[in-house]
Amino acid sequence: MEGKKILLIEDEVKLARFVELELKYEGYDITVIHDGREGLEAFLNGDFDMILLDLMLPGLSGIEICRRIRKTSSIPIIMLTAKDEIMDKVAGLDSGADDYLTKPFAIEELLARMRVAFKHCSNQNTAKKLLTVNNLVIDTEKRMVTVGQAEVELTKKEFELLLYLVQNKNIVLTREQILNQVWGYSYIGETNVVDVYIRYLRSKIDEAFGEKFIHTIRGVGYYVKEE
Repeated sequence: MEGKKILLIEDEVKLARFVELELKYEGYDITVIHDGREGLEAFLNGDFDMILLDLMLPGLSGIEICRRIRKTSSIPIIMLTAKDEIMDKVAGLDSGADDYLTKPFAIEELLARMRVAFKHCSNQNTAKKLLTVNNLVIDTEKRMVTVGQAEVELTKKEFELLLYLVQNKNIVLTREQILNQVWGYSYIGETNVVDVYIRYLRSKIDEAFGEKFIHTIRGVGYYVKEE
C-alpha cells in the first residue's frame, strides 16, 4: 500500500501522532487534522485514498463529515471512536463509513482493516455493472438501485449489503459471512447489526413495493430469491 494518501481527522493529539508515525513507517503518505471543519476542507481540497475519521470532533462531528463526503465520494472511510454501543456503530456505518474501530486499538488491527477496505473498494470497482433479481436492478457503476421504474435511496452500507445478497442470489448467507464481506473484517461481538440493516432494506424495498425479495432461514441467515 506504499504511497497511498491517508487523511486522519482526530482531535486526540497523542493518538493522532502515534497513528501518523506508524502509518508513515508502513509507507503511507498521511495528513493529520485535529478539527472537523478543517478536516472536511482538507478532503475537499485534497486528493486522498482513505479517511480515518474520529466520531467526536470539534467544529464538525465525524457523522456529519461522513454524510457530506458520501454525497460526492465513495472513498473508504474508517471511523475511530471511543464509543462502543451498537447504535453508535450503526449510526457511523449508516452515515457511510466502511468500517468502525473502537479505541483503544492495536495498530496491527487498524492496518488490517485498512488493507481490507482498500481491497473491498477495488473489488467493487471491477464488479459487473448491472445486476438483477426479478424487477430489482442494481447499477454498480452509478451505485443506483431501482425496483421497476422507481429509484430506491439507500445508504452506502445498505447498498453494499443488498449488492452482496444479490451477487449471491438464491444462496443462504450467514450473519458471519455477511459481516465479513460487507463490513470487511472478521467481526467479533454483536451480529445483530446485520439484522438491523436487513430491516432497513426490507422497509425500503420489500414493504415499500409489496414484494418479498429478502428471505430468512431461521437460525441460519438471509438470502435474496429470484423467481
